[in-house]
Amino acid sequence: MGDSQHISSSSCWATCTNFLSSQKGILLCTEIIFCLVILTCFRDLGVGYYSLSGIEMNLAVFFLVLYLTGLHAKIQCINWPWSDFFQTLSAAIIYLITSISVFAAKGNHSEIVDGILGLTATCLFGYDAFITFPLTQ
Repeated sequence: MGDSQHISSSSCWATCTNFLSSQKGILLCTEIIFCLVILTCFRDLGVGYYSLSGIEMNLAVFFLVLYLTGLHAKIQCINWPWSDFFQTLSAAIIYLITSISVFAAKGNHSEIVDGILGLTATCLFGYDAFITFPLTQ
């Protein structure tokens, strides 16, 4: 009984490391880090910007856990590639709109950095949406 638990934990570890070393795993981890950085930078701009980054970070963590545990293969009632695509596409659009509104406010240097971080997150989420698009696979 102890051997079967050791084998299952070993295969779980291998599955996690294999996913985290894949392109999608690296992108999801990078998105979570960017959302966390933007979350800390946007806290001075207002509640709307702050909550936006928090929601996007939670969605990225949700998809990371979903793919790490393999639940996307077990839950067949939801089309996960399309869900992931729409999540990343909406995040890219929302960060683009947010960054443009931050730049339009013509604030201080920290707001300019916030806008640049938002544009970088837009590019990151846009690239993820591009490679996740289900019809090209």
